[in-house]
Amino acid sequence: MTPFRLLLSTLLILSSVAVAQARTVWVDDMLYLPVRSGAGTQYRIIENALPSGTPLELLETSDSGYTRVRTPKGNEGWVSSQYISETPVAEDQLRRANRELEQARQELAKAKEQLSQVTSERNQLESSETALSSKSQNLQQELQRIKNIAADSINLERRNRELLEENQKIRNDLEVLTAENERLEASKESDFMLLGAGLVLGGVLLALIIPMLKPTRKTDNWA
Repeated sequence: MTPFRLLLSTLLILSSVAVAQARTVWVDDMLYLPVRSGAGTQYRIIENALPSGTPLELLETSDSGYTRVRTPKGNEGWVSSQYISETPVAEDQLRRANRELEQARQELAKAKEQLSQVTSERNQLESSETALSSKSQNLQQELQRIKNIAADSINLERRNRELLEENQKIRNDLEVLTAENERLEASKESDFMLLGAGLVLGGVLLALIIPMLKPTRKTDNWA
């Protein structure tokens, strides 16, 4: 292998490792995180006060407890590994809070629906209770009326006679209505027959009159 190819292969391997290591991390629950020029507190601060939730591009990790990152401003430096997280902490908290809020809203809506259903059932029970109370009063009144009728045999007999008369009257009216209905049906059939005969007669007359109304063709005589 030539030195050029060896150098090219080495560069490709290093770039692949760099790309594999370049992933995003976030500043953990800490108010401000300084970025230093080296892996230790003895190195100078090159970017100060990174707030919690700031996304950082992970470049390298070391056993000294520091991680080399690239800030959103493009500065590369070292931060304490204990103050960074592989998940967006603030975003997760916001998402979790939103989920809890949405769940609370759904539970509140469900509770309102259940309350509405319970209120509707209570109103139905109250309505049923009122209807039963009214029906009970009507039954008591009817029972008292029956007792009064049973106690007075004369009134009971008269009432029976009145009912028989009313029944006979209804039967008579029904017979009259039946006869009238039959008469109307017969009259309707007769009217239909007369109408049909009239139409036939009209057609015959038209067939006789129309030829008579046509003008006759005169023949021309030439001298």
